[in-house]
Amino acid sequence: MMLLLPLIIVLMMKLSDARTHSLRYFRLGISEPGYGIPEFISAGYVDSHPITMYNSVSQLKEPCAPWMAENLEPDHWERYTQLLRGWEQAFKVELKQLQHHYNHSGFNTYQRMIGCELLDDGSTTGFLQYAYDGQDFIIFNKDTLSWIAMDNVANIIRRAWEANRHELQYQKNWLEEECIAWLKRFLEYGKDTLQRTEISMNWMKNGEEIVQDTNYGGILPSGDGTYQTWVSVELDSQNGDIYSCHVEHGGVHMVLQGFQDSETTLLVMKAVGFIVLAIALAGVGILAWRRRPQGKNKVIYLSTPDH
Repeated sequence: MMLLLPLIIVLMMKLSDARTHSLRYFRLGISEPGYGIPEFISAGYVDSHPITMYNSVSQLKEPCAPWMAENLEPDHWERYTQLLRGWEQAFKVELKQLQHHYNHSGFNTYQRMIGCELLDDGSTTGFLQYAYDGQDFIIFNKDTLSWIAMDNVANIIRRAWEANRHELQYQKNWLEEECIAWLKRFLEYGKDTLQRTEISMNWMKNGEEIVQDTNYGGILPSGDGTYQTWVSVELDSQNGDIYSCHVEHGGVHMVLQGFQDSETTLLVMKAVGFIVLAIALAGVGILAWRRRPQGKNKVIYLSTPDH
């Protein structure tokens, strides 16, 4: 039985006249480190490009892009290394508190995303959000200086955090002012890289590129300032072949891999919004944040940004 195996890629910035840009910082804490994954990771991205990395093994904040290393002085990396060491300890404490509230033990994850966007009309947005075990947990509303709780445990945290009005105002100012200032600064540093628009996409079967019977879609607007495209191949569901799609855009290399264990295999990677957070460490991609897929179709995300 031959099935169609499609891939949809939604890019985080416009491919022509790229004027919508974002700066995002991700933190990931895990309760039981192993499988080569540190207990704590912090990563920064401009658009889809990794710019900084810190983890509990190296305990150093380091640049992931040459233009970051070239333009920021050593004292910048030293200062933020010290800050991240403190944030790492606080993050671990918060994860333990959440495990206690949920009466959980074993492997659990705790995540944070903070960032801002500079839109093509000159307006800006800011966002700060946490997740527990891959699900939205609590979301900051900078306009009302309040937190939106997703469940009863998050509501306990909400009351505690909203009691600190100074911290709420600080987060609002960072999102609206400092984050945008850093984004503009980084865009200037990396303009030669960030303005690239080349995209390459190809399917591979068992590690070999599929040249024939591959169909490509056009690059179309998504309606939210991003663009999407697709590439598909036909496959034989009766064998155990492993298919993967390799995507390169602006120096970032992503690999999406699917296994034929359901009637229809659909791979979707959306790099916009708050659907999936992929943090790369030493070339190994890990799925850090995703909403659980519905139905029988399996969705697997693997990303390996090329530092």
